[in-house]
Amino acid sequence: MSSKPPKSLFTYAVFYLIFLYAPVMLLPLFAFNDSAIIALPLSGFTLHWFGLLWETKALHEALYNSLLIAVITAVGSTTLGIFAARAAARYEFPGKRGIVGFIMVPLVLPEIIVGVALIVVLIQLGLSLSAWTVIIGHVLICTPFSIAILQSAFNNMDRSLEEASMDLGENKLGTFFRVILPLVTPGIISSLLISFTISLDEFIIAFFLTGTDVTLPVYIWGQLRFPARLPAIMALGFLMVSLSFFLLLTAEYFRRRANRLTGGHSQSNDGIFQ
Repeated sequence: MSSKPPKSLFTYAVFYLIFLYAPVMLLPLFAFNDSAIIALPLSGFTLHWFGLLWETKALHEALYNSLLIAVITAVGSTTLGIFAARAAARYEFPGKRGIVGFIMVPLVLPEIIVGVALIVVLIQLGLSLSAWTVIIGHVLICTPFSIAILQSAFNNMDRSLEEASMDLGENKLGTFFRVILPLVTPGIISSLLISFTISLDEFIIAFFLTGTDVTLPVYIWGQLRFPARLPAIMALGFLMVSLSFFLLLTAEYFRRRANRLTGGHSQSNDGIFQ
C-alpha cells in the first residue's frame, strides 16, 4: 500500500530545490540587466550582452570545439555502452559483477583525480594535449552513464521476441539489428543526449586535458578574471543552462519511452533518473 509522504519530507524537498536552483535562477536576471555590475537592484532590461556573445570570435571557436568533442563523445560512449549493457543484460560470465562494477567506477571517483591520472598517463605515452585527449577523458566518464541507461532498456526487453526471431530462421546479428535495436532505440537516443550534455558542460577533465583547443567551460573560466565581461558570461551561462535542461528533459522522455517499448516499469532501479 502506498502512503502520502510526511509534510516534513515535502518541506525539506522544497527548501532543497530552492537552495539548489536559486543561484541558477539569478542567471536570467543579470543576463538581461543593463549594467556591467552584477548587483541588485537591476538597472534595466537589455539584450546587449547576448549580442556581445555573437561578436566574440574566441567564444565561437570554443563553442565549436565543445560541440565537436560532445558529439564524438556521445557517439563513442554510447557505442561502448551498447556493447557493455548488452553483454551485462543478456549473458552470464565469470566475474560479471566485478567487471561491470569496475566499469562504473568513474561515476563515484572525483573528477580531479581522474583528470590528474589521465594527464599523467597521456604524457607518459607521449601524447600531446588536444581535443582528442579531452574526448578520451569524456568518453571515460560518460560511458558509465550510457551503460546505466542502456542496461535498463536491455533488461526490460521481452526476450521472447528475440527467441521468436531466432526460431523463424534469423541469425543473431540480424535479430539484433531488426528486433533488439529498434526496441532500445529510445534508450540509445537518451544515452546520446545525456552523454552530449555531460561532455558539453564538463570542466575539470577538459581543464586538465585541453591544449590549444579550448572548450566552452574552460573559456568561461578564463573570462571570469575580467569583471567587465561577467554580464556576457551570465548571458552565456543562461543559454547553456537552458540548453542543458532541454536536453535532459528530452533524454528522460526517450528513456521512459524505451521502458514502455521494452515492457519495463518505472521502478527505482530502472535508471539513474528515477
